[in-house]
Amino acid sequence: MFNFGRGAVLAGLLSGLAMPALAADLPEPPVVEAPQPAAPVYEEADYGGWYIRGDLGYRKSTMRGADYILYGAPGIVGHFDSHELKGGFSIGGGVGYQVTKYFRTDVTLDYWSKTKFNGSTSGFCGTGLPCTSSDTSSYSALLLLANAYVDIGTWHGITPYVGAGIGGANLKWNSLINKDPDGEFEHEGKSSWRFAYALMAGASYCLTDNAKLDVGYRFSHINGGPMFGYKVGGGPGFDTGINSHEVRAGLRYQFGRSDCAPPPPVYVPEPEPVYTK
Repeated sequence: MFNFGRGAVLAGLLSGLAMPALAADLPEPPVVEAPQPAAPVYEEADYGGWYIRGDLGYRKSTMRGADYILYGAPGIVGHFDSHELKGGFSIGGGVGYQVTKYFRTDVTLDYWSKTKFNGSTSGFCGTGLPCTSSDTSSYSALLLLANAYVDIGTWHGITPYVGAGIGGANLKWNSLINKDPDGEFEHEGKSSWRFAYALMAGASYCLTDNAKLDVGYRFSHINGGPMFGYKVGGGPGFDTGINSHEVRAGLRYQFGRSDCAPPPPVYVPEPEPVYTK
């Protein structure tokens, strides 16, 4: 009994000492590395939103020509021998919508300040001899356009664009003063609504996250229409259309998100290690 008991105790001690050694030799469960996360993803921002604009400009206009009826009799037409329009300023505003990052539309209303007109006509004076008269007048206009633009892209905060507009103009001629050896005669000026269109190109620059400086060029065409009425054997008169070349600068302010603001990053969380059983 004594020998058996001693053997059992000794066996238990030996097994207890051997267990840690055996456990140390067992392999640990492998760690399965999760896939490495992709680089932070920046979602395409929604740049749609309303904006308002204000513009100042300087323009140089040209006339395609000017005609008038002689002696008040339809069918007998005279032509201005010369005609010239001076420069003028414009001021305007509008409201628009940024449809996508690359396309926007707006409606603009511009006032064209008074532009002087100088011309000359030739004919016969009261003596029956040929004579030349000098003619002076001026016009102003309201230009209403619906416009569409393509923003080509943005580099270092600068966005070049091209655009086109269509609409109408209310063109108002002041009285035409006709001077010749017979005296001075005043022909009442006329006003009318006419078809108009425009072509634009320029670039905008981000001043803040919502405000942009807009600098560009605009070509505008206004159809011909009545110019002045009948007076002392001459008139009425008609201009055959006005072209305008304009340099403009203004500000645009967009409500909501603008492409001037950096897109918010979408952060991907670091994955936790996964252990197999």
